[in-house]
Amino acid sequence: MDFSNQLLLKRTANIKVIVTPRWKDEMQQQLQAQIAQFDAQIQQIEAQGTRMIAEIERQSIKPPGPDVVREIEEIRLEVNRRKSEFLEQKNQLLQQLSQVQVLELEQEVNQGQLDSFFPLSKGDNLIAMMQVEIVLRDGLVEDIRTGFPTAM
Repeated sequence: MDFSNQLLLKRTANIKVIVTPRWKDEMQQQLQAQIAQFDAQIQQIEAQGTRMIAEIERQSIKPPGPDVVREIEEIRLEVNRRKSEFLEQKNQLLQQLSQVQVLELEQEVNQGQLDSFFPLSKGDNLIAMMQVEIVLRDGLVEDIRTGFPTAM
């Protein structure tokens, strides 16, 4: 093979999956596991905040001075900020879960992207060769589509 008139280029391949009962079950299990992790993180951050505040209150004089009150308030604000972040991410997962539940079988959905390499030679249609989709059914490659027209 003569490589003197070829380049090896990198492109992004879109990964699509065909919705099957197995895929839906796996996606729902993954999302539910991630939701449970966020619930655990929320409980952990609340417990840490409560312990920190209790320790500060235990070590400070009664009634607490303005510095102690400010420190406790800063801890509460940080706990609430982190809880809000976790809750926002959890809500996104809940939305994804509800979307997965209503997908119809045999429907194709985007699953992500990965990089792939391809040889380019004189006379090749670069635009067509840059476009590639890998279609999976339950993890197995069902189709590799290249050079499909772009939507304008």
